[in-house]
Amino acid sequence: MIPPGKTIGMMGGGQLGRMSVLAGRRLGYRFHVYEPSAGCAAGMVADREFNSPYTDTAALTEFARSVDVVTMEFENIPSEALRTVEKIVPVRPGAQVLHISQNRRREKEFLRVNRIPHAPFSVVESAAELAEVLSRMTTPGVLKTADFGYDGKGQAKIPDPATADAHALWAALGAPAGVVEQFIDFQGECSVIIARNADGQMATFPMAENIHTKHILDLSIVPSRFGPEIERRGAELAREIAELLDVVGVLAVEFFVTKTGDLLVNELAPRPHNSGHYTFDACKTSQFEQHIRAVCSLPLGSPDLLSPVVMVNLLGDLWNHGDPDWRALLRDPQVKLDLYDKGLAKPGRKMGHFCV
Repeated sequence: MIPPGKTIGMMGGGQLGRMSVLAGRRLGYRFHVYEPSAGCAAGMVADREFNSPYTDTAALTEFARSVDVVTMEFENIPSEALRTVEKIVPVRPGAQVLHISQNRRREKEFLRVNRIPHAPFSVVESAAELAEVLSRMTTPGVLKTADFGYDGKGQAKIPDPATADAHALWAALGAPAGVVEQFIDFQGECSVIIARNADGQMATFPMAENIHTKHILDLSIVPSRFGPEIERRGAELAREIAELLDVVGVLAVEFFVTKTGDLLVNELAPRPHNSGHYTFDACKTSQFEQHIRAVCSLPLGSPDLLSPVVMVNLLGDLWNHGDPDWRALLRDPQVKLDLYDKGLAKPGRKMGHFCV
């Protein structure tokens, strides 16, 4: 156990780290944040901020020696950086979880090997391989980079594989490997967030129904409108995946809900998730507090929902014509506003959210 009063290291300095720090403060923890860019959202509420590239071994070593346990707020951290830190201090979740989840190929192959329901896919490493896969496809598809990519980045829809230009698609991908998935004609998308500590105790949050605009999460509705049977199956799959990965921390499992009511796993994220922001205001224990409890080997709190809730993302586009009218929003006493203090508002940049 890492008891209250100790120092937690947070790799990554975005809003997920910021909200985790704020939740951990209530439990008496101190925080050091490692983020290449200075003045990050998480660093503003931490005790110390380290600003160096993830390739700076000396800075990573100093950071690791200054804390008692390390976690992260996003999974795209170079494995070499994690290996440097792991030599000095425990890292939770472990490097193996991140190794799988930060690469679409490894993630999809993990799902296939363990017979977790997912969209059919093929791995391609050249334009010729892509052309061969497209020649066998009879339905629309999606080409995605194997590494990185989020909010719709690093992917392209293929409406008609028979007429698609494989060489142009491959050139536009700009990556050494890609994953071609069958396009799923779904009725909706949802996610389940589960916390698991080192003792194997697990707690599952209510399923969120997620609505995206231009590939970016727009709003989450809880309880979802998919019904109790789909919610039960989603929770079961989340528990199964968390145990298979031996997750210590929080894991978000994103699903497609097909027209026939089946659940297909789309993505895994072993850290707090945008679709779980509602837990800060509408649950007995937030996903952020659960993450801190889990990585510190504390017993988990209750994830029970206190009120139906809708979470709405606030993107930088709202600032195009000056500051939004916060006074108008907050006239509704049921609204809970959370702004991330990220500075410059850019189109598509997540600047905050509100729950009602």
